[in-house]
Amino acid sequence: MTDAATALPLPAQRRGPLAATWRRLRRNPVTLGALAVIVVLAVVAVLAPVVAPFDPEATDPAIALSAPTWQNLLGTDVYGRDQLSRLIHAARLDLIIPFAATAAALVIGSLIGALSGYRGGWVDQVIMRMVEAVLAFPAFVLAMGLTAALGNSIGNIILTLAITQVPIYIRLIRGEMLRVREMEYAEAARTVGNPSWRIVVVHLLPNCIPPLIVQATLAMGFALLTMAALSFLGLGIRPPDAEWGEMTAEGASHMVTGEWWLFVFPGLVIMATVLAFNLVGDGLRDLLDPRMRGVR
Repeated sequence: MTDAATALPLPAQRRGPLAATWRRLRRNPVTLGALAVIVVLAVVAVLAPVVAPFDPEATDPAIALSAPTWQNLLGTDVYGRDQLSRLIHAARLDLIIPFAATAAALVIGSLIGALSGYRGGWVDQVIMRMVEAVLAFPAFVLAMGLTAALGNSIGNIILTLAITQVPIYIRLIRGEMLRVREMEYAEAARTVGNPSWRIVVVHLLPNCIPPLIVQATLAMGFALLTMAALSFLGLGIRPPDAEWGEMTAEGASHMVTGEWWLFVFPGLVIMATVLAFNLVGDGLRDLLDPRMRGVR
């Protein structure tokens, strides 16, 4: 009985951190609901050909500019295309492009920020002056200029969004690296003769991951909003590809004539998605910050 009693708590201890994280997540229904929204959007985007009720590019002049009905739940556009189907297919671009841009910015910014924070000296000074030069431009203005100069292909939009985000990750990782490079385990790694790249990649960067996850989640919403704004101004995704910002731009010209559904539904989808990413980012910050443990 004594052996059995002492053996029982061990599995519970192993799954303790995961169970504690899940318990804290359940106590925050707002974050859990926002995460569910993102998961549903991702699933819908992947299964768009199956979920969409109509071909998003199929036109029917007979039902052009029809208000929402049981057949076309969100109405039709000026060409008679089903709005719901176009919104569903547009979710692919509106999730893939921000994700690709955020992932690229995360990797590049983390490596440059780690180099800047760990090496210090003139390397740090040069990198930070370049970062400050980029940050001197408002992010959206910089995105507009780069898109206008490079063109509005999908690859160029990903590159543009990544460039606007890289300085944020550089500053974030630099600050974290300045903190963790003075820790005891970093000194121990240097003492046993590990090369600098191994100390940074293996020992220091993993301890900078929590703030990176939070920033990447928040950046997804910002990237989506920036892409939609570029499309609204004619600098982003162009027809015939469906994109929420481009659909909003098409609907804006019809607001004065009463076709409100062309503008309202894409705008609501953009707002709900950006809000979901922001709420998840705030929730992750509370979950991953050790100072917040026990607060909720």
